[in-house]
Amino acid sequence: MDDTRLNHDALPERTVIQLDSSPRFVVLFNPLEQERLSVVSLLVNSPRVRVLSEEGQPLAVQISAHWRSATDMVPDVYQVSVPIRLPALGLGVLQLQLGLDGHRTLPSSVRVYLHGRQLSVSRHDAFPLHVIDSGSSDFALSNRYMQVWFSGLTGLPKSIRRVDEEQDQQMNMEFLIYGTRTSKDKSGAYLFLPDGEAKPYSPKDPPVLRVTEGPFYSEVVAYYEHVHQVVRLYNLPGVEGLSLDVSSVVDIRDYVNKELALRIHTDIDSQGTFFTDLNGFQVQPRRYLKKLPLQANFYPMPVMAYIQDAQKRLTLHTAQALGVSSLRDGQLEVILDRRLMQDDNRGLGQGLKDNKRTCNRFRLLLERRTVGSEVQEGRSTSYPSLLSHLTSMYLNTPVLALPVAKRQLPGSSLHSFHPLASALPCDFHLLNLRTLPGEEDNLPSSDTAFILHRKGFDCSLEAKNLGFNCTTSQGKP
Repeated sequence: MDDTRLNHDALPERTVIQLDSSPRFVVLFNPLEQERLSVVSLLVNSPRVRVLSEEGQPLAVQISAHWRSATDMVPDVYQVSVPIRLPALGLGVLQLQLGLDGHRTLPSSVRVYLHGRQLSVSRHDAFPLHVIDSGSSDFALSNRYMQVWFSGLTGLPKSIRRVDEEQDQQMNMEFLIYGTRTSKDKSGAYLFLPDGEAKPYSPKDPPVLRVTEGPFYSEVVAYYEHVHQVVRLYNLPGVEGLSLDVSSVVDIRDYVNKELALRIHTDIDSQGTFFTDLNGFQVQPRRYLKKLPLQANFYPMPVMAYIQDAQKRLTLHTAQALGVSSLRDGQLEVILDRRLMQDDNRGLGQGLKDNKRTCNRFRLLLERRTVGSEVQEGRSTSYPSLLSHLTSMYLNTPVLALPVAKRQLPGSSLHSFHPLASALPCDFHLLNLRTLPGEEDNLPSSDTAFILHRKGFDCSLEAKNLGFNCTTSQGKP
């Protein structure tokens, strides 16, 4: 794959593709059962890069610097991002070669906000770079579907507005810290026993912000002492462009008995109710109960959680199981990492002291209800929308890039692969395809098990002109 690890507990790093005049091939695998349009990012050793399709047609690309820290570019490593449409469960092919197509190689522009910190910022002639030493004005990123406003101080989202609406929707993020009790039982691997409500995260220095804007994606990276957060907005039609891509790299190895959380404040009138999934198969309502201790209002979030009112729904999709709650109306709160120094007498025999740099990935999806639809109160289950299901699949099954190890010989070429005659409906997911054992022995038989998961979805959320590359089964078995 396009990843390497320096050691067993390091975060994966992508392979740098070495370019020359002869084409380098990259095979892309789409794990989804539906055709998808996604931005694929690769690392190359030169900003002078041409990307060709399987047929040799030049493709438009966004070229960006590759950063090792808030202000330091990695020398001779560049990120090339290209939108590509891939067949369901199929393979696509890209060709990369050294060269420059000025009309199709589009550089990203970068702004760095230092907030008064005396730091030097590396530069490159290929990328416009503007350094802002001090300033706290809010700024916005936008695509064809939405405009997102960010705080000039924190670099975190403040509000979001759909292009067909006049009013902003509040979506303010902040980091929080939970401590643990000072006496009796304390928090540990199994127990969450905070010392009261969360306190605001207060780093020693203000964050350095880096804003990157380009034709296919724009992003804001906020570098704090213990976490750096990336909020990315894709400028693509369809599923990719309808949600915010959020990732947080957390490192709390110098904390003692602290837990780091991310809280989202909205103006949604959730009336004390939020929703979490059960292993991705169904969604249940949860009620915030003030009479219970704070920790009793947290629930597991394997795949998603959301809050809603009569007009809109905000869904937090996750690529890793975390704890989630809604302690006030319009809030969603997720625990990012925990560092606890003592055993909680539940069988582990030690605290949580083996923390590493950890990446958490999310998608934030704001949806509007169709006119005339009502929220069904009192039901024991709830359902995501069809768009929400697809957003979760895009997050948890990304495109896999496989750089070809050796250069192709003259006359030889790689081709795309379309295994399905037609894509599966949007509401179907392929769970498993495996050979069954024989009845009389353990040898494989000629029979195969083909297991599908058909997803239920909420039809009351707006789903027009979303650019899906599939259709539903229309309720037919």
